[in-house]
Amino acid sequence: MALRVVLIGATGVFGSRIARRLAGDPRFMLILVGRQRPALEALRDELGDASVEVATLDVIASDLPAALARLAPQLVIHTAGPFQSQDYRVAEACLVCGSDYIDLADGRDFVSGIGRLDERARKAGRLLVSGASSVPALSSAVVDALLPRFSALHSIEHAINPGNRTPRGDATVASILGYCGRPIRVWRDGRWQHVYGWISSKRQAFPFGRRRVGVCEVPDLELFPERYPQVRTVLFRAGLELPLLQWGTWCAAWLVRLGLVRNLAAYAPRLRRFSERFIRFGSDVGGMVVELAGSGIDGASLRLRWWLDAAAGDGPQVPVTPAVVLAQRLADGLVAAKGAQPCMGLLTLDQLVDGFAGYALNTGLEVLD
Repeated sequence: MALRVVLIGATGVFGSRIARRLAGDPRFMLILVGRQRPALEALRDELGDASVEVATLDVIASDLPAALARLAPQLVIHTAGPFQSQDYRVAEACLVCGSDYIDLADGRDFVSGIGRLDERARKAGRLLVSGASSVPALSSAVVDALLPRFSALHSIEHAINPGNRTPRGDATVASILGYCGRPIRVWRDGRWQHVYGWISSKRQAFPFGRRRVGVCEVPDLELFPERYPQVRTVLFRAGLELPLLQWGTWCAAWLVRLGLVRNLAAYAPRLRRFSERFIRFGSDVGGMVVELAGSGIDGASLRLRWWLDAAAGDGPQVPVTPAVVLAQRLADGLVAAKGAQPCMGLLTLDQLVDGFAGYALNTGLEVLD
């Protein structure tokens, strides 16, 4: 019997891509959910799958548990960010109606705090997974895959830089602007320190060349020091392809740092529209790197760089692939885990890379000097 999947935020940048990947798959009965029915119906028509249903639902409504229960989901995929300002009402509503739950959250506190629902989820026999996206799902899968090459892992530094023509939504822009210029707690040199979002930056090597990236707030900063207890430094950075937009965001971060702007995220819609004036510049090529340093099995110093190259505008397929692969494995009965947890240890790197098939996504590994 097909798994009944409710996809929240189905018409968004990420939700629409998940919809296209699940529609037509006989393992799923897909229900597209959002606040605007005309947009949902337009997406359903585009998918060309007569079995797809649509329903309006507001995740902040007081009747959310009852409204979700009426849809009778077996799995809810929540893509309607930003998650930094959300609580766990959707996951809790899933427990009420007996559904599993996956989200694409990249909020540090949100993802690392999902464990507070673990006992309830285990008693209900349900799986609640947060962060089924580039971080921490893919990033931790890379570290897990490379960890056996090290006798001691000392540092993890990873970065993402999308092509300028990559579609961006207000929620994604708001999540970035939310930490710009604000103190970020990082594990560096074996102790907790503070840096300022986006301001602390460097030029990072990607498969396609060097681009500037700045420190960002992601769940990995909280989760990795505990998951990999030998590590002494964990840093994550992100950036924009066009120097104009990169430095513009850097200047905006300083306005926050100096107290001249209180909430940069409130300007997300306007700044997103402004950035789209430059959409014809730059490229549709982006990527991700994960660099590990430590001692190899032979005791000698070892530095590895795993890389992902995204071309042809397929960059947004990277953050949705963990949720898609996890949903597929749930439908196939291959996931035995129960409880509430960040998306780490549930998917292997090989499974995720297999999920990139059919897209202009290439990965590789190199040993650094």
